[in-house]
Amino acid sequence: MTDRLRLLWPDPAAFAGRDGRPIRLLAVSDEVDPALEQAATRRALSPIDLVLGAGDLEPSYLGFLADAFGVPLLYVRGNHDVGGAWDNAEREHVPEALADGRVHEEQGLRLLAFWGARTVRSAAQQLSGTAMWRKALRAWPGASVQGPLLVLTHAAPRGVNDAPDHAHRGFAAFRWLLDRLAPPLWLHGHATLVQRGITARTARRNGTLLVNVTGATLLELEPAG
Repeated sequence: MTDRLRLLWPDPAAFAGRDGRPIRLLAVSDEVDPALEQAATRRALSPIDLVLGAGDLEPSYLGFLADAFGVPLLYVRGNHDVGGAWDNAEREHVPEALADGRVHEEQGLRLLAFWGARTVRSAAQQLSGTAMWRKALRAWPGASVQGPLLVLTHAAPRGVNDAPDHAHRGFAAFRWLLDRLAPPLWLHGHATLVQRGITARTARRNGTLLVNVTGATLLELEPAG
């Protein structure tokens, strides 16, 4: 079942020309949501403005969702998004992933994206804490200006909506960014609800709502004023 969340978005410019309509985001990661394969479910969720991928899903599935809803796809790559389908023709079904550690603007939203998860073994998209600190510090100057951010990552910040085991623990660098940028919304995957041993998808830290979008979550951003 696709979860649904609503959030007030503090940037009125994002709603220009929308006649008060919310911005509707379908965020997915890690596990295929069987409900989305049904046309009736997709009709019930429509209209969607953007599909956001938080990693560890096949490119063919991401492309299917974008095509089915007829909207742009923005995504980051997770630690399992290597080899196989990512190295062959299936990758043609999707655009390039969001630039790692950069701010991307789409439909009035500013998205800050980071790939990957903590190192378990030497592999692409698996990073040490030091490597992520370097990325976070490079991203900080550009991300700290011009208005609210939606942060899209595969892993969570350390100690905030992550899991206790080493492989699914979040990054301390992300927690540093979280506390300094105070984004209204942070979306991630990687640590499934079963691995975390709880059922809650969300956590709050100061003014930020963090959402584990494993499977699928529909988010409606509504004007704050």
